[in-house]
Amino acid sequence: MFSENGFNFGAPGWLFLLVVPFLSRFLPIARRRAQQQARINKYADPHLLPYLLVQGRLGNSPGREKLPWIILWTLGVLALAGPRWDYTAMELYQPGYDVVILLDVSRSMAATDVKPSRIARARQEIEDLLHLKGGLRVGLIGFASVAHIVAPLTDDDQTIRNLLPSLAPELVRLPGSRISAALERARRLLASQPPGSSRHLLLISDGDFDEPGIEEIIRQIRDSGIYFHALGIGTDAGGTVPLSPQGVGVLRDPDTGKEIISRLDEPRLQTLAKIGAGEYQRAVFQDDDIRALLQAIQGNTATHAVTTGYQRVWHERYYLLVIIMMLVILAGFRSVRSASWHN
Repeated sequence: MFSENGFNFGAPGWLFLLVVPFLSRFLPIARRRAQQQARINKYADPHLLPYLLVQGRLGNSPGREKLPWIILWTLGVLALAGPRWDYTAMELYQPGYDVVILLDVSRSMAATDVKPSRIARARQEIEDLLHLKGGLRVGLIGFASVAHIVAPLTDDDQTIRNLLPSLAPELVRLPGSRISAALERARRLLASQPPGSSRHLLLISDGDFDEPGIEEIIRQIRDSGIYFHALGIGTDAGGTVPLSPQGVGVLRDPDTGKEIISRLDEPRLQTLAKIGAGEYQRAVFQDDDIRALLQAIQGNTATHAVTTGYQRVWHERYYLLVIIMMLVILAGFRSVRSASWHN
């Protein structure tokens, strides 16, 4: 009756109400008609009634008086049935793999012990992950002294790629690195995902942060079903921390005046990943590190396959019938006013 891709009704059950005016028009209640006929028969014999009743000659039948109301009823029922055509295909997010990246953009990430810099290497690692991620949904949070959601969980890789070049230590005004705020924001992002999703955090940092209680926070996160992974950026020898993007001046100890050397704190990152039941990798020039992390993310929960699909969102057109109803009512109102004016 209706085309799958074209016109159809969203709630066709309302269409049964279309029979109501026709029942009242063509199947009147027999008792009421009999009573009316009995009253008429008191005034004349049945064979004389056609000559006495002038209702038909005047053309003022009840059927014509009811016609506007039948039209309004029909339009109203059709509007309730939800006529629609054309649709937009909306993507559905089914349980799958969700990864929130915690990118350290503190001042120590400007060190150049890895070329061209730690932050540049971190951005490249994210590019590799987006290229190899398969069906993962990825979110991005940048943090230093404060944490900001750069991109919510999405499968739109290009959105994250467009934002990566703007993430740099030069944007940070306050010194320091507080990962706890980033962990809390990431936990909220993952909590909004469909039940059954495999949820993961990936910290990309040099580990140059000293915040008490991080181990306990990560333990609580793991208890809530979220895995914690870490990717270390830097070297054991470390490097100085530039004061400006141009590399002019270095960060010095305010007490001794000596240059501060920022080193990769690999043992700390390994410990955090172990507490979070996740994987630790040190960043390398090839993409082996990202492949190992993806293997850890996707390999330990085979039941969480991504099953992204689409749902049709129809364009409802009931308002067109409502507009026609308003025009019919307006026309009836004007005719009544015109008749009363002439009288």
